[in-house]
Amino acid sequence: MVPVRQLGEAERATVERILDLDPFASAQVAERVAANGLSWWRADGRVLGYGTGDRIEALCWSGGQLTPVCATPAAIAAFAEALGAEERYCSSIVGRADGVLGLWERLAPRWGPARDVRPNQPLLATDVPPPVAPDPQVRPVRPGEIDLLFPAAVAMYTEEVGVSPLAGDGGRAYRERVAELVRARRAYARFVDGQVVFKAELAVVTRRTAQIQGVWVDPAWRGRGIATAAMAAVVRDALARVAPTVSLYVNDYNVPARRVYERCGFRSVGTFATVLF
Repeated sequence: MVPVRQLGEAERATVERILDLDPFASAQVAERVAANGLSWWRADGRVLGYGTGDRIEALCWSGGQLTPVCATPAAIAAFAEALGAEERYCSSIVGRADGVLGLWERLAPRWGPARDVRPNQPLLATDVPPPVAPDPQVRPVRPGEIDLLFPAAVAMYTEEVGVSPLAGDGGRAYRERVAELVRARRAYARFVDGQVVFKAELAVVTRRTAQIQGVWVDPAWRGRGIATAAMAAVVRDALARVAPTVSLYVNDYNVPARRVYERCGFRSVGTFATVLF
């Protein structure tokens, strides 16, 4: 079997070259590599490489989440063999569907069961401003508004992931993450009478794309048609201020959200899958 090994800073150029081959699907890994490099004592995970000698062909990020990048079936088999010898410490497997589902097929007997498997999540992207008018009331959240945003963020996370981010540490880590996005002007909201009725974040930013996550509309405001204009405002600002493209992935069964993204000009660039533990 072709070996799998942990890659270090000396191989950063190789890692970045592979990440650039699939900039939308590898965005979460690319952001971490750009921020922390490949030195194990600085990163919150490790990058495994598949290949012989200097010919690295595929990557797999192993940290709080597991993400294969440019992984062929042979690479998936090798990554699964290496990872399956260890205890699971990731909370999810996320990435292109063929890689994620291939890994899970092999790892399930050792790491299972999963709490949820989402096998079909359209991966979408755009590089042009939406053809619909933006909502002028959607804007970056200000630092003094974190207390207003946080309950909406908790509601979104609980609804989307199926568990509360308040479990364990009472929400301290999650609140710091929300605050970090606000400080970076990557959290957006529309406020009505001091309440958040729409929110979204640029959860991942690389030199190639800004990935939107955490899209949420207050249940009392759903069905009123506010999401399309709100998303248009987020996409326009992100393209003008942050990155040359905007991307996201969405559950295939979320038909209303998929319609919103289509109206905002997003196009298909592949399929994601997620395994949640």
